Amino acid sequence: MNDMWAEPAEDPRTFGNPKGEKATLREYLDNYRLTLGLKCDDLDAEQLARRSVPPSTMSLLGLVRHLAQVEHHWFQRVLRGDAGQPHLFKRDDDPDADFTGAVGDPAVVEEAFAAWRREIAAADRWLDALDEDDLGREVPFGDGSVSVRDVLVHLIEEYARHAGHADLLRECVDGRTGQ
Repeated sequence: MNDMWAEPAEDPRTFGNPKGEKATLREYLDNYRLTLGLKCDDLDAEQLARRSVPPSTMSLLGLVRHLAQVEHHWFQRVLRGDAGQPHLFKRDDDPDADFTGAVGDPAVVEEAFAAWRREIAAADRWLDALDEDDLGREVPFGDGSVSVRDVLVHLIEEYARHAGHADLLRECVDGRTGQ
């Protein structure tokens, strides 16, 4: 098992048999969050910011910044209804700033991971207070509404897609694959 990121007994992800829809959605979301973190482990600022498929601006650091923004948007702006919350890394002059601003500077790395962890913690507090019955609740979104369930499934899909990107980006950085 030399391609494993962690020995099975030390893998921080869980693969239980969660009881209930909310627990199932939480387990999948948590595991994808942890997977992204694993793919970034043991890399320096330059490696995290490396754009492995030119001309794409995507990098592991860009993914962390992007997913911090995704968490912030869906949990703070949409689910909590706080549209006054400013975007984290977006700029009017550069809508791709999540990625273009991901440069190999240790301070940028520290800021990105701190923002990502802060947004996950805020999202988890919101989820902890959520009742199973609230999954079908509709919240305003655009010109209509969206269910809490749909937002959570969307977040899982977003992380799953980007975990695949992270696999390829990490392999380009140092050849590491697996798990």
